Amino acid sequence: MQQATNLFHALRQNFLGNSPTWYKQVILGFLIVNPILLFIAGPTVAGWALIFEFIFTLALALKCYPLQPGGLLAIEAIAIGLASPDGVYHEVSANLQVILLLMFMVAGIYFMKDMLLAVFTRLLIGVRSKTLLSLLFSLSAAVLSAFLDALTVTAVLITVSVGFYSVYHKAVSMAGAHGHDQSNDDQVREDQRADLAEFRAFLRSLIMHGAVGTALGGVTTLVGEPQNLLIAEKAGWNFIDFFIIMAPVTMPVLIMGIITCFFTEKLKIFGYGSKLPASVREILEEFAKGEKSKRTYRDKAAMVVQGIVALMLVFALAFHVAEVGLIGLMIIILLTAFNGIIEEHQIGHAFEEALPFTALLVVFFAIVTVIHEQHLFNPVIDYVLTLERDIQPSVFFVANGILSAISDNVFVATIYINEVKAAFDAGIIDRAHFETLAIAINTGTNIPSVATPNGQAAFLFLLTSALAPLIRLSYGTMVYMALPYTIIMSIVGYFAVLYML
Repeated sequence: MQQATNLFHALRQNFLGNSPTWYKQVILGFLIVNPILLFIAGPTVAGWALIFEFIFTLALALKCYPLQPGGLLAIEAIAIGLASPDGVYHEVSANLQVILLLMFMVAGIYFMKDMLLAVFTRLLIGVRSKTLLSLLFSLSAAVLSAFLDALTVTAVLITVSVGFYSVYHKAVSMAGAHGHDQSNDDQVREDQRADLAEFRAFLRSLIMHGAVGTALGGVTTLVGEPQNLLIAEKAGWNFIDFFIIMAPVTMPVLIMGIITCFFTEKLKIFGYGSKLPASVREILEEFAKGEKSKRTYRDKAAMVVQGIVALMLVFALAFHVAEVGLIGLMIIILLTAFNGIIEEHQIGHAFEEALPFTALLVVFFAIVTVIHEQHLFNPVIDYVLTLERDIQPSVFFVANGILSAISDNVFVATIYINEVKAAFDAGIIDRAHFETLAIAINTGTNIPSVATPNGQAAFLFLLTSALAPLIRLSYGTMVYMALPYTIIMSIVGYFAVLYML
């Protein structure tokens, strides 16, 4: 009897790992209630319940990564007949481009980190004006995200920030190099505590400008965000087509985003405006000089190769020489072949960031299959399509924006673009109106979603990174610091959709 009790206790602890007990109970409640709802109220009610349950797992991603609880809900949906295995396979097959993008492009950019680190390091040390530095960080993140991937650019920003924080923290700590703990301030000298607090505020503002920059650039191109490629595939747009078609909305938003960056720094509002203390700059400059002097010819050769391959990547994407995922695989091959990375475990590290999210995306598609097979969104789409044609895009923008802010923009975009494409295939809307609605869906899911960390994968990645606790970047702090961007970018995006499409 005691052994059975112990085993039950162990199983309860293992279920969803270290997530809170109340969270585990809620997920178990969902799994118990869903079959009962299906039996009592029918597939429509059970299907809608499943959607809200899945959104719940996205909204509380900090309690437990959504793959496990969301995956359990998806498995149950298939088991009780809300979706079919063939339907899920068809949905995944139809979105192979997006999966290849996440698998290979993110991993490819991983091998460019040395070059990207050098660029951001030079910016941080070389530019003394905090306002100019913030603008450069935001613009650099925007440009890199437009051509590369927001998650990887955010990873670079995090790596740079953690590195410099560690260097300074170690320099002002009374603990030896072997006993240093950058997460513990107990050993920091008293005369440096004020500068450390200011340095944290400096890094918080800089990393938030950069994170928003990834959203500003990510919305503009086919490869900036995962849902962009999905939308482009449904609409039949290539890289150049996507950029030009989105420009009437994305360019005004980009300009106003940069202006917002400038004024938040100048006015020192919403947690921005902190400058780099002189003592910190001195320590970081000495460190940078030391690192540069240690760079070998092999290191320099690797940087040259990364720069050349980066240019090849931009041209390959611009002229759409192949599907984006295949270009990513080419990048992996070139960067590993010419930089001496030939062992399996060395290459394997590159896939660690992308594959969990790729797996989660497949779970998305399973939930989308439930929506398709149960026709859950048809009434919503039908209602919007009964509105005046001129206001339909703005309504889509608002609806997608709100849902993306509270759940996840990839999930929302997947649902809406599939339903709008179905309406186009059925002859309910013409090609021109379909493209207009696709623009509204893309911008609606990308722009207002900066409001919360769970809205965009890059923001969630930042919040759950090793950097966040070091610089005291909490969920509430991120929402507060993103607020001016959220308001300005959403308003500009809304009116651009309303009047320029």
